[in-house]
Amino acid sequence: MPEISRFLGIIITMYFCDHNPPHFHVRYNEYRAKFEIKTLNIIDGSVPAKVRGLVEEWAELHQKELLDMWVNADYHKIEPLV
Repeated sequence: MPEISRFLGIIITMYFCDHNPPHFHVRYNEYRAKFEIKTLNIIDGSVPAKVRGLVEEWAELHQKELLDMWVNADYHKIEPLV
């Protein structure tokens, strides 16, 4: 699964041509979660509240890019949250 971003110990990955709804995966220490791109809701797994907030902040900044990446299977790195 290609890594598309990494920041503050949070790793964001995405499978291309994966099942719907469009989503990305988050790993943080022993935690794992899948976030739906359109709503930014967790659809599987869990992460600590602080990590969830950081991921949501990052994803809001890059939501269109994430959806375009999903639709076009156009893998590239996305700028981390600073």
